[in-house]
Amino acid sequence: MTRTTARIAHLRAAGVSFAVELGDPLPRVLHWGADLGELGEGELAALSLTADGAVLNSSTDAPRRFTVWPTEADGWSGTPAHEGHRGGFGTTPRPRLTGADLDADALVLHLDDDVSGLTLTVAYRLDAAGVLGVTTTLARPAAAPDDGVPYDLAAVTTLLPVPGRATEILDFTGKWCRERVPQRSTLLHGGHVRAVRRGRPGHESPHLLTLGVPGFGFRTGEVWGLHVAWSGNQRWLAERLPEGAGVDGAVLGGGELLAPGEIRLAPGESYTTPECLFVWSDEGLDGLADRFHDRLRARGGHPATPRPLTLNTWEAVYFDHRLERLLDLADRAAEVGVERLVLDDGWFAGRRDDTAGLGDWTVDEAVWPDGLGPLVERVHGHGMQFGLWVEPEMVNLDSAMAREHPDWILGPSRGLGPSMRHQYAVNLANEDAWNHLLKALDAVVARYRVDYLKWDYNRDLLEAVHRGADGRDRPGVHAQTEALYRLLDALRERHPGLEIESCSSGGGRVDLGILARTDRVWPSDCNDPVERQAIQRWTAQLLPPELIGTHVGGPVAHTTGRATDASFRLATALFGHAGIEDDLTARDAEEIARLGRWAELYKEKRALLHTGRTVRADLPDEALLLNGVVARDGSEALYSYARVETSADGQPGRVRLPGLDPSGSYRVSIREEVGLPVLHQVAGPAWFAAALQGRVDLPGTVLATTGIPLPNLAPGQALLLDVARVR
Repeated sequence: MTRTTARIAHLRAAGVSFAVELGDPLPRVLHWGADLGELGEGELAALSLTADGAVLNSSTDAPRRFTVWPTEADGWSGTPAHEGHRGGFGTTPRPRLTGADLDADALVLHLDDDVSGLTLTVAYRLDAAGVLGVTTTLARPAAAPDDGVPYDLAAVTTLLPVPGRATEILDFTGKWCRERVPQRSTLLHGGHVRAVRRGRPGHESPHLLTLGVPGFGFRTGEVWGLHVAWSGNQRWLAERLPEGAGVDGAVLGGGELLAPGEIRLAPGESYTTPECLFVWSDEGLDGLADRFHDRLRARGGHPATPRPLTLNTWEAVYFDHRLERLLDLADRAAEVGVERLVLDDGWFAGRRDDTAGLGDWTVDEAVWPDGLGPLVERVHGHGMQFGLWVEPEMVNLDSAMAREHPDWILGPSRGLGPSMRHQYAVNLANEDAWNHLLKALDAVVARYRVDYLKWDYNRDLLEAVHRGADGRDRPGVHAQTEALYRLLDALRERHPGLEIESCSSGGGRVDLGILARTDRVWPSDCNDPVERQAIQRWTAQLLPPELIGTHVGGPVAHTTGRATDASFRLATALFGHAGIEDDLTARDAEEIARLGRWAELYKEKRALLHTGRTVRADLPDEALLLNGVVARDGSEALYSYARVETSADGQPGRVRLPGLDPSGSYRVSIREEVGLPVLHQVAGPAWFAAALQGRVDLPGTVLATTGIPLPNLAPGQALLLDVARVR
């Protein structure tokens, strides 16, 4: 990276431009969005000239500018970039630019602030996918006078301006077993602020906060998005003031939500923000998803091997860990074509239900007198990988750990608050507790040649404070999150081939901070395919299918009690990192054979599913969902057309298959391995009848432009369309 003397820094990648004017005292963002191309001096000057708005009545006497570090010193009355104080003073920061480094994909700004006594390093990196990552380090120089008064950092918010035409908001809410529920609204004057105070992103995580032009959809509309890549407390916002943000209409921003007193900087200490990821597209929500998927797939540690078909034992046996039953389950799994078997909760000391044992990560000799070895040998003997469920961050009071080390529990000196799912959090920032967990996990992974850990995390952090010896407690969520990251990193360093799933009572910790250290997420504890259709669809707004665990459950959903057809369950589970969450020993020969056919279909199509582009159709009927994956070279595609409930409309009319080339020609077939759906019609469309006889050739103009009439499905049914390009 070289020091730049240029007045305007311009980063470009994947159809995106990010232009910053290196002005005095502070730089400002001139443009973030569509690629501007190569700009000459005259064009850059014009970009700068048009970056000042009018001087308004009853306003500052110079045009308001929205800088890279907006504060009241700029005339900015919205959320400031940072807030804090030193013993009640120094609350009005006035940073100034002292230098800048620029290379092909990164701009690093160096700022000094005499008021707070901090130096700031703001790093912008535009990756090959067009995702702009921003981090800031705030440091108190070691040479600063130490008067014993720390700088208390209250908030740091990474903010970028967004044009005034972006007036519609999309983000997410949810609950256990109904994660990532989209919610849309109009951005009015004021702030749309989401504060996450659960010690994890939570089931109602904003997931991806998006601003766009009115009516944007999956395939159309200009959109700007933000993801906070952090696994602790978070803050997200979209804000619009009457005077705008410079010449732009609104701002998009986020960061870590800090508790009072959580970050106190003495001389020589620093704080680095979580990375905020900003993404733009003029091709709707699928365009945003494309960029995130490309970014993740380009990581050095992204899963490179075919994602193994997995069987998880939880809904098969629960706490019933009889060896013979589990051996029978492993044999049946091998018959179906399972490639990884995961032993879920119940294997460790004292764990006969969920009220005891957490914290004691040794095998329960009363249940497993010969250890896990007999099961592991059977699993490996079938050529399958062996996985194990753990929840290292939590502890039951009825456990040896809690009895012997009550000081390892994260909670107030005055006494613990309410339990949640009969458990409390282990204080990972306590080095003794951290070392104990690493040693215990390292031992069990090594002894049983564990290939995979399902890493669960089943409660919110409430009153998450470190107990002081003097009875004075300090906030602990930030330290807890960093210690978790260190624990995962240390375990992976000791076992380079180990894969880890992020599970958090289902989908309570789905973020790109945890996914920098794990290999997939469990998006929800709900395997009801009606619910899963939406949960998986919206989880894919951030994550590619190979990182999303998608398991087929039994005939009656464990979490909802809803009975669904096998064909619908199997089709729904196909579009991700597929697996089984069911007692195969209770299934008859016909059901096992169908699972085997589905397993073969998954193995046939996973190369497409786990490398292709995720596409989703905008349909007027919300009861109908059309999702698919299209190969990067356009050679093939697989679509799921599903109905989750009845509709007033008699039939859907022409439906376009997204992602296909109108100039191409395609062969369309119906995949019947999972079984054909139940249809609500006397006879289907003519093309559909022909496809059921084998296949039908259709031009891209019909498939992608005019659309095709799809059959009328009964509710709780899905149809798989296999499309191959022939010209």
